[in-house]
Amino acid sequence: MKMAITIKDVARKANVSTATVSLVIHDHRRISSSTKHRVRSAIEELNYHPVRSARGLASQKSGNIGFIVTDDHFSRSEPFYTQIFLGTEFQARESEYYVLLTTVPADFDERQNIPRFVLEKNVEGIIIAGKVPHKLVKLLEDFNIPLVFIDYISSQVTHPVVMIDNVSGGLMATEHLIDCGHADIAFIAGDIQHPSIFERYQGYKMALEKAQIPFRPELIVIDEPYPARKYGYHAAMKLVSRKKRFSAIFTCNDAMAIGVIQYLKEAGMPVPSTVSIIGFDDVEANLSLDPPLTTVRVPKVDMGMEAIKLMTEILQKRPTGPRKILMPVELVIRKSTCINSN
Repeated sequence: MKMAITIKDVARKANVSTATVSLVIHDHRRISSSTKHRVRSAIEELNYHPVRSARGLASQKSGNIGFIVTDDHFSRSEPFYTQIFLGTEFQARESEYYVLLTTVPADFDERQNIPRFVLEKNVEGIIIAGKVPHKLVKLLEDFNIPLVFIDYISSQVTHPVVMIDNVSGGLMATEHLIDCGHADIAFIAGDIQHPSIFERYQGYKMALEKAQIPFRPELIVIDEPYPARKYGYHAAMKLVSRKKRFSAIFTCNDAMAIGVIQYLKEAGMPVPSTVSIIGFDDVEANLSLDPPLTTVRVPKVDMGMEAIKLMTEILQKRPTGPRKILMPVELVIRKSTCINSN
């Protein structure tokens, strides 16, 4: 069996003391640039990963919980996953844990994208938020690290998960538009393979069926790659170019709704006098929109808190199997939908 590389191996290769290696790892200013370069080259060549937690060395417990989200979720989804992360931080304080945040590319490569806190064995468990590549999940399972998921579930995942009641939310959003008097209701989404997005689509179709409104495929735009503003703009352009009658749009999230509203304004189709728009998530950016966006509120901070509670149960070895917590949603009516439309 191959022996793990130690700090002594790095010191020997770089021809310095182990104390110097430690100081370079912590980027201490007393070490010269040439020495830092030599030590870092040795670290890279030997593929050495230091374990930084003194608490971990003493007790085999770091007191840390990892939080992983893909780069695109954190940069494109407005503050949605940021708020979830904030919830984990709030609850972790009460549970006397620290939360370590990292992002990974959507095209995760296990040869170069493994989170450092995994390699350094510096977390006791990991919370994964949003859709991530399955090969990352498999790799983490191979490390035998407890996992809890937020806003993502698949047939390949059997770990505890905190999910949004997306079907009820989709039903609620579409029924609101129907109650406004709309029958020609479009649906716009990106990444329809994401379980949450697909469930919102299911809720939309259920509401139409319940109201005996025919489902019209020509009013569906679900081939956008990601639910971001620019793709909402593109989807609205596609919908309008079809020249089919519609008076309302349910977008799968608020980010796409913002893009839709932008395109409709440019196309001379003001909201809500010409088209009513409803989103999903209730991100803070909605308050600055003109008009303010009607949406389905998701308890983002609470989702993060529930994930930490689940993880704490696992780490404290209290009985817990594969569990699914379904978080309720709430309709928030603002000014992007109008009552008694025709």
